Amino acid sequence: MIKYILSALLLALVVSGFWFWNKTDPQKLDFADRMAPGAVELAETPITGTAYGSDARQQLDIYAPLGRTETAHPVLIFFHGGSWRDGEREGYGFVGRTFASRGFVTVIADYRKSPKVRFPAFVQDTAATIAWVLTNIAKHDGDPKRIFLMGHSAGAHIAMMAALDPQWLAAMDLKPNVIKGVIGLAGPYDFLPLTSDSSKIALGQWPDLNETQPITYARGDAPPLLLLTGDKDTVVKPRNSKILSEKIQALGGQQQLKIYPGVGHADIIMAVARPFRDKAPVVADVVDFINAH
Repeated sequence: MIKYILSALLLALVVSGFWFWNKTDPQKLDFADRMAPGAVELAETPITGTAYGSDARQQLDIYAPLGRTETAHPVLIFFHGGSWRDGEREGYGFVGRTFASRGFVTVIADYRKSPKVRFPAFVQDTAATIAWVLTNIAKHDGDPKRIFLMGHSAGAHIAMMAALDPQWLAAMDLKPNVIKGVIGLAGPYDFLPLTSDSSKIALGQWPDLNETQPITYARGDAPPLLLLTGDKDTVVKPRNSKILSEKIQALGGQQQLKIYPGVGHADIIMAVARPFRDKAPVVADVVDFINAH
């Protein structure tokens, strides 16, 4: 009997190991966040797969703080990274739980990817997400007058493009001031010439490549920016955040730049998940920024 029990346990371990390693890196990170020891960060059961457009990628998930309140909560919209080509919102539940448990209605938005679409489709999806949130988030205890954007890597690029270049929100009949702040995690903001295959495929067909760069649209009346990066990031080098910070500051805009020592490109989003918070104070810095604005 013991032999059969041990065999069954071994088989279960093999199957679960196979399941785990076939998940994407964000899905593994989400699993690690859920399984980590310590206090669980509570939020309402998420509302998943809400459509903001007709494409299968144009969906979002909503994580709300636990319990109904009379006062609406600030709203944080998060866009994931993946070189404009990879990634899915389903892997980022840890972002939703983290910030919902800290009092923010958190929206995890997906968007169309290359090579199926090219620039500016994913920026248009960013603006469409903002428009949906502005119209609907009050139903989920969110305050449409306090909307913040956050993105990692390519997600930071499209969030920053939507916030800095007014044409994308204008196409949705929105004014730039609907955004109260933008948090960029290791974002590419000034990366010409295009060197990676993914950037060439996603952006390279556009006639004027300067129009694909957030730095082109830096302005003094931009929403306040929090630019977070790591000094060990070799994928999106810290100079992107430094240059955008310097230009916004020179134009009289509001910005904060934080460069975390010893932090690489993946580390900065890993630091949002419970097992890896010691990598960098990303969560605390984001919470402080939103509360300050």
